[in-house]
Amino acid sequence: MPEPQPAGSTRARQDLLSRTALGVFRLNGQFLSVSEELARPAGLTAAWWQVLGAVLREPLPVAGIARTMGITRQSVQRIADLLVAKGLAEYAPNPAHRRAKLLRPTQEGHAAVARIGPGHASLATRLAAELGDTAFAETVQVLDRLTKALDTLAAENPAPPAPEARGPGRSPGL
Repeated sequence: MPEPQPAGSTRARQDLLSRTALGVFRLNGQFLSVSEELARPAGLTAAWWQVLGAVLREPLPVAGIARTMGITRQSVQRIADLLVAKGLAEYAPNPAHRRAKLLRPTQEGHAAVARIGPGHASLATRLAAELGDTAFAETVQVLDRLTKALDTLAAENPAPPAPEARGPGRSPGL
């Protein structure tokens, strides 16, 4: 068993970063699995739901969706094109940019997302019962703070490109 490190030491902070990253990676997998289950009865995938959800309130260009979701523009473009082909979304002119069309859901897209509502509400209720309403709200606040902190750090000092030899999924210390 490793010796505990003094709070505030570099090693202790590295351990906290590693535990946070691993916890978020596990949560990501859990959320993707749950999202697939929730989306399936509506005829969607988790990825389709995610992109449709990003444009429910207002149409956005693909690059804007990608920034909001923290994924590549190419991934969003592929999903957006599929949603359009299936009649769940459509491209609209963008007054701010001639070439970057806006993606917006169609009536069918809104209806598909609405079919997810009951399962989503049930999961939210069960999760709140498990965590407690206060802890659930605190969890959201902590994740928001973590996201903002990482955004700030990335803006201040963008990460250097990873060495090619390392390969995918092999970052040191995580």
